[in-house]
Amino acid sequence: MLAASYARWVKISHSGIDLEARWDLPDNEPTAAVVFCHPHPQHGGTMRAPLMHKVTKAMVAGGLAVLRFNFRGVGESTGEWSGGVGEIDDVDAAMKEAANLYGLSVGLAGWSFGAATALRWQAGAGSSASYVGIAPPVTMDLVPVLPEPGDLAGGRRLFIVGSRDQFVTPAELADYAASIDADLEILEGSDHFFYFREQRVGELLADHLAS
Repeated sequence: MLAASYARWVKISHSGIDLEARWDLPDNEPTAAVVFCHPHPQHGGTMRAPLMHKVTKAMVAGGLAVLRFNFRGVGESTGEWSGGVGEIDDVDAAMKEAANLYGLSVGLAGWSFGAATALRWQAGAGSSASYVGIAPPVTMDLVPVLPEPGDLAGGRRLFIVGSRDQFVTPAELADYAASIDADLEILEGSDHFFYFREQRVGELLADHLAS
């Protein structure tokens, strides 16, 4: 049974951009805060995607405060798609929002494009925040390339991928995870959308980010 929770919509403003964002919060004091980034804005990805919603619920049930937001040009967020470059600034603004609101450690997670963009932000910011990447494509032109291992500061990182993912193979992600000393969890039988496994994905995020 999921713990009681409540939501609060906010606007995150930075560099002339207003991002539509939502906090999902447990009734009790959260143990940590997490910024959770959505899939590709040009291919239907939004903060309201079913996996985003269900994984958020599982993280909140694990005691985490979760901040989702729409990248620029998505939903009610202003601005336009910038090829994945300005979207890194959107992650930066969300991380600052979370850090300013809570005197807690702030973790970072994302799915697909969101996972790649979050990791690219970590490289640029020199961040060692705990991180979970859900199925970031490794060799796909539509998604910005993942950072070189030498560009990332040390930190606790976890990747999750389905054994039947359409956009990244477990072997590809395993090689990249090993290069940055990250853990890898493979969910047998799941594809890129983790149908009927959303709760398990959320539990993996909560376990990693709460610790």
